[in-house]
Amino acid sequence: MENSRLEAYTNPLAEIFPLKKNPLVQCITNEITCESVANALLYIGAKPVMADDPREFADFFKQNDSLLLNLGHLSPEREANLLAAAAFSEKTETPMVIDLVGVSASQLRYDLAWQLMVHQPQIVKGNISELRRFCQLTSHGRGVDGSQLDQEMAALQELAAALQKVAQDYPETIFLATGVQDLLVTTKECLLLKNGVWQLDNFTGTGDIVGALAAAFLGSERSIMAALAAVTYFNLCGEAASQTLRAPQALADFRQETLNQLALLKEQPLWFEKLKGSVL
Repeated sequence: MENSRLEAYTNPLAEIFPLKKNPLVQCITNEITCESVANALLYIGAKPVMADDPREFADFFKQNDSLLLNLGHLSPEREANLLAAAAFSEKTETPMVIDLVGVSASQLRYDLAWQLMVHQPQIVKGNISELRRFCQLTSHGRGVDGSQLDQEMAALQELAAALQKVAQDYPETIFLATGVQDLLVTTKECLLLKNGVWQLDNFTGTGDIVGALAAAFLGSERSIMAALAAVTYFNLCGEAASQTLRAPQALADFRQETLNQLALLKEQPLWFEKLKGSVL
C-alpha cells in the first residue's frame, strides 16, 4: 500500500498539532499576502508579528519563537532587512523559514537565496520550479508560478536527488518543494506527498501561507515534522473546502472556505490520518 511507509510520520503529526503553545512568528513577508499570512497564523493558534524594521530586531528576537523570510516583492531596503534578520536568526538560534518566492524568475532573488543560506535556515521552501532553479536545474517557472512541465515523475526524481546533494552541505536544513505533488527532502529522507486539490493553485498566497505554517510549527518542533505538518495540514484544508462547497469551482468561495478550515480541521482529532504519499 502506497501510504504504508509513511506510517512512521503519521502519529508524530498528532503530537505537534494542534499547537500546545502559541508560538510568536516574526514575519518579513510579501505585502500582497501579508493579511492572509497573519490571519492564517491566528487561525491555527499562533501569533504573527509583521516586524521588518532592523531597528526593532534586538527587541523582537528576544520574544519570537521563529522567523519567516519571504522573498516576494523585493526592494533594496527589503533585501537588506532580510539579510539582517537572517543574521539575527543565526545569532539568537531562532529557527528560520526561507520562502524562495520568484527565484525561478529573477537572478537577484536567486543570488539572495544563496546569501541567506549562509545563516543556516531550518526550512527552505518554494514551488517545484523555484527549487529546481535553486538547484541549478532547468526550470520552466514563470513569474512566481510553478510549471506543470517541472512536475513529471522524472523531473521530481531529478529534483529530489539534487536537493539531497545540496542538503549534504546544509544537513540541518529541510527542503520543501510544493506542487501538484510535494517533495520533502533532507540528507536522509525524501517524501513524495499527494494531498491537495487543483483549486489551491488558483488563489494568491497559498505558498506564502504554507511558509507561515511551517514557521509556526518550527516554533514548537524543530524537525522534518514541522514542514510535513505545514504542507499536509494546508492541503487537507483545501480538500475539506472543496468537499464542503456545492460549487468548488467558485474560487472566491473556495478561498474563504480554505481559510475557515485552518481553524476547523484541527478539531477533527484524526486529521493526520488523511496523509497521502510515499517514501522515495
